Amino acid sequence: MIQRIQSIYLLLASLAIYALYLFPIVNTFSPLGARKIMVTGVYEVINNQVAQTEAFTLLTIATALVGLIPIVLIFLYKTRKKQATLVYLDVVLVIAYSFWLAQSVKGVAGKALEISDYSIGAGLTSVSILFLILAAKGILRDDKLVKSADRLR
Repeated sequence: MIQRIQSIYLLLASLAIYALYLFPIVNTFSPLGARKIMVTGVYEVINNQVAQTEAFTLLTIATALVGLIPIVLIFLYKTRKKQATLVYLDVVLVIAYSFWLAQSVKGVAGKALEISDYSIGAGLTSVSILFLILAAKGILRDDKLVKSADRLR
């Protein structure tokens, strides 16, 4: 069933991951200029134009895959136990992805004499984890409801 609340939560978790393509993770300001660090790479202002100076190819591909998993999980509604297990596995995967993302940003933005501020992108993986946990609770609630209905028959 597509209209279940956990389907909405899984869709929102996927959208939160895909929003990383739109929002920067960290903005850094140094005497040389401003930089934006996103999942696709590092963008700097050079000659009054924004140019990508470093690309994160593996991180970009991983973001697409991590964002695709909750969408695939929506269509596993017939096997609730498997869906719940895969949602918890996806939570672990998003946590590992967050760690990788943080280490990548730390490696690029960890230079002296820079002022860094975190942007919306820094919290989007946490929002995704929240939606995944809410989806798992909804799946378990549905499973409990189906078991109680089977007991009444």
